[in-house]
Amino acid sequence: MYTNTNKPLIMGVLNVTPDSFSDGGHYSNVDSAVQRAQYMMLQNVDIIDVGGESTRPGSDPVSALEQIRRIVPVIQTIREQDDVLISVDTSDSNVAQAAIEAGANMINDVSGGLNDARILTVAATENVPIVLMHSKGSPKTMQINPYYENVVQEVIEALQQRVNAALEAGVKREHIILDVGIGFGKRKQDNLDLLAHLADVVALGFPVLLGTSRKRFMGDICNVIEPSELVTATVVTTALGVMAGVSMFRVHDIKENRQAVDVAWAVKQSHGI
Repeated sequence: MYTNTNKPLIMGVLNVTPDSFSDGGHYSNVDSAVQRAQYMMLQNVDIIDVGGESTRPGSDPVSALEQIRRIVPVIQTIREQDDVLISVDTSDSNVAQAAIEAGANMINDVSGGLNDARILTVAATENVPIVLMHSKGSPKTMQINPYYENVVQEVIEALQQRVNAALEAGVKREHIILDVGIGFGKRKQDNLDLLAHLADVVALGFPVLLGTSRKRFMGDICNVIEPSELVTATVVTTALGVMAGVSMFRVHDIKENRQAVDVAWAVKQSHGI
């Protein structure tokens, strides 16, 4: 399921938060969050990524107890209604554990296990996949003058270090998914360089998750301020990602990105790439 030999999967964003950059406050209670999940399932989402802590630039951390309070009832209710794959978007091992016990199938950690190393042990013990994302600094500070000599090389080296840590913690190799962390401690040019070299990350031999959905660097390029107006820009990056071998796309807009995946995948298959 998590290989680039199959059609890429769509991971739908479900932020159960009051302050996420694009949809903060829209789904901050159980009923609205579950309704959103149902809507995504109608659009054939493959994975629902439930998060109880905003990781937008400048955001403050949220305690594990508060994250658990926000997400566990949502995950439990979705699981009671459907067997759709559920991911928990957290870098806290206690939150990850609670989410898995509530019915989540995988972990999406924006810190790649750096914030709380025990989250790697949770993934290993519970035998679930984990997304290891590259970020530079905490969400609170990550966009304050980030700098790289060679962003592609440095991100690849950092991801390989996180892979090694996960393997040492007992995570199965086939359960490791990588994410270059678009917008997480990156300048606009850094994001563009990473998008241009996604195939180099895919060449590491792990499934790659791409998360560009509605992000600010595209607004800078398109002269757009409102994140919801960046759907078209997002689907362009999705199509590019398919051609580079990306396996999953974390997005807000399911239908539009599903179409981008379907068309790009058909072209790729026709070309024999």
